[in-house]
Amino acid sequence: MAGMNFWHALDGEQGEENMQHFFVTTDRVEKPYIYIEGSDVNHMKNVLRMKTGERLSVSDGDNHKYLCRIDGYGEGRAALEILEEETADTELASKIYLFQGLPKGDKMDLIIQKAVELGVYRVVPVAMKRCVVRLDAGKAEKKAARWNEIAKGAAKQSGRGRIPAVSRVLGLEEALALAKKLDVLLIPYELAEGMEHTRQVIGAIRPGQSVGIIIGPEGGFEKEEVAAAISTGAKEITLGRRILRTETAGLAVLSVLMYHLEDT
Repeated sequence: MAGMNFWHALDGEQGEENMQHFFVTTDRVEKPYIYIEGSDVNHMKNVLRMKTGERLSVSDGDNHKYLCRIDGYGEGRAALEILEEETADTELASKIYLFQGLPKGDKMDLIIQKAVELGVYRVVPVAMKRCVVRLDAGKAEKKAARWNEIAKGAAKQSGRGRIPAVSRVLGLEEALALAKKLDVLLIPYELAEGMEHTRQVIGAIRPGQSVGIIIGPEGGFEKEEVAAAISTGAKEITLGRRILRTETAGLAVLSVLMYHLEDT
């Protein structure tokens, strides 16, 4: 089957779009088998009711994708026979970090889901001065676990080659210390002007550069927060004449970057 897209290599087999997709860590790949353990086994066996001999795709989180066949179920694990392997080609050429001001309600769930679909590399929730939500350590830990499950589900659905991580909630100072290490840092700001300047800033981003996007919460940024970001190296950009909601702004920038960086 060399030189052929293996998802459609055999007549009568389901194509990739109809195939269940799972993630494993690289240590679960023991060629010629892959072993799935934990909650995914229950999901495969009892929810999806997948049978021995059925085919599925598996990503190892390191840009390798496998076409597999279920060889059998054991105690708490499933053995998958590797049929074919290819390098996943679903990741953007740049690592994009979304520094998202904590929104209220369940908006963060939507932001993470859609950001993963659009190719984000990592999501960093940030506690800012105008954030309505205040999380103690216990609640923040539970939220982070939930958000990472949402990222995993979105990565499966969208066929990503890796699962983007959602970090613990950081304060702005800590977030900017992380952002300072990136090649490019963008801060969409409602007081910024000049779409031509924004086009130039985004147009100058090259594949392979790491990019950070800082998004404020519902109430927006305090002026000193913007000043702190700029002193870190952030470039102000505008998203047009309309004021976008916090759950829209980051996704808008990600969409533009995906279009700009996507290697087709």
